[in-house]
Amino acid sequence: MRIIDREEVARRLTYEVCIPIVRDAMIAFSKGETQQLLRSIIPLAEGRMFGIMPGALGPAAPFGAKLISVFPGNFEKGLQSHQGLVILFDPQSGAPVCVVHAGEVTAIRTAAASAVATDALARPGASRLTLLGYGEQAATHARAISKVRALSHITVWGRSSERAGEFASRMSAELGVPVEVAAEVREAVAQADIVCTVTNAKEPVLLGEWVAPGTHLNLVGSSLAGPVEVDSDLVVRSRFIADSREGVLRQGAEFLRAKEAGLIDDDHIVAEIGQVLSGAVPGRCSDDEITVYKSLGHVVQDLASAWALYSQAEEAR
Repeated sequence: MRIIDREEVARRLTYEVCIPIVRDAMIAFSKGETQQLLRSIIPLAEGRMFGIMPGALGPAAPFGAKLISVFPGNFEKGLQSHQGLVILFDPQSGAPVCVVHAGEVTAIRTAAASAVATDALARPGASRLTLLGYGEQAATHARAISKVRALSHITVWGRSSERAGEFASRMSAELGVPVEVAAEVREAVAQADIVCTVTNAKEPVLLGEWVAPGTHLNLVGSSLAGPVEVDSDLVVRSRFIADSREGVLRQGAEFLRAKEAGLIDDDHIVAEIGQVLSGAVPGRCSDDEITVYKSLGHVVQDLASAWALYSQAEEAR
């Protein structure tokens, strides 16, 4: 059995490689060509979680599962918060053929998915990115979004101004784009064209009244029912696009809170992003529209990314 470790994933699963893979996977998902079960989550102590995500890229295609732990406290230790394995099975024999480092695949494919959504939903001239959060996903999102829009400026906000400053210096040097720290969330999003929420917030840090018309938002930090990053006003005001309709209706915390308050119903999800990408449903309908992509992540993104690494020619390694 082949093992693809974190270093190999980071080296080979570039955004130029991953963005089109994830795009095709999301189109196939929304067309019903792939198969998956809703992610199962086992809560552990101190806000930690263990998730199991099985799926198949098609009835006669590669299949497998992601086993993933989420330990938010790892950030303080310099470790990835997401730890685990993607296990791939051969579609011809049914044999397990490869184990892939899930933490690195998750970090890259999540940002790649947001980049795909941003490319489809943000205004063509969008150039000012705001990141709420300064962890691993903030870095991967800055890198990925820069592949689909010519960024002129990045703003970052986080609870520690010192860590936000360190992040800003590091990313500015890496991307060659000015990165500044905002003291308040309202200030951070005031001039933004694109906003990515990548926090561990349990209650809203971003209010809808602070978001300017025409902004596109990727809501990424909350991946289960319960913790929310943005308020219900923002959900109500937005053209709301899901990565998975079923996933959001079961585990999309921001959407569920607005629904429970009686402010929206299930029809407020206008489409899955795969439907927008295939042309089945329009994405942005006007320059003044606020668009939201709710990212929970689904296993076909992981499987498609991991299988590409496994199946590529040896010389590509």
